Amino acid sequence: MQPFQTFKGLVVPLGRANIDTDQIIPKQFLKRIERKGFGECLFYHWRFNDNGEVQQDFPLNQEKYQGAQILVTGLNFGCGSSREHAPWALQDYGFKVIIAPSFADIFYNNCLKNGILPIVLGENAVDSILQEAELESLYFTVDLENQLLISGNYQYKFTIDAYQKETLLKGLDDIAVTMMLEGKIAKYEEKHSVGS
Repeated sequence: MQPFQTFKGLVVPLGRANIDTDQIIPKQFLKRIERKGFGECLFYHWRFNDNGEVQQDFPLNQEKYQGAQILVTGLNFGCGSSREHAPWALQDYGFKVIIAPSFADIFYNNCLKNGILPIVLGENAVDSILQEAELESLYFTVDLENQLLISGNYQYKFTIDAYQKETLLKGLDDIAVTMMLEGKIAKYEEKHSVGS
């Protein structure tokens, strides 16, 4: 996992509540075993019609949002099944940050474990961001170290668990954290090995 660094990114608004993981990455695309290639299937049934044609009115298909790295959305984002493919698809598409008033717990944790920063802000703040991003191009500087979103003359402070913040900043997934304890694990196994 890559360390999370301060960056400035374009915001894309998706002002819908209760977006579930099947809407994020529909079940027919879950056959892949690697983490790459899911971005093209992200929000598939909203981005394309039944004939596979692009839905021009969907935000991700609009020219002004191309290259966006920050998704702003509604309440309870990532609800539904616990498929880890949902953050894989968002990340593969290019998103580094998702801002919402609330997230489904499993989805929130899956984002953190895959290097995506989920930020919880109040509904009023999210509504303001959604409205501004719909009117004009909106960019945020995302400063995880200081837990700030900065745009123009205003900024939003967000909270994150200290451990999760550290793992994101250092680019440590669960395997990397375990490998940091390799010496202690080896000593334990040696001490408790069969026949000793």
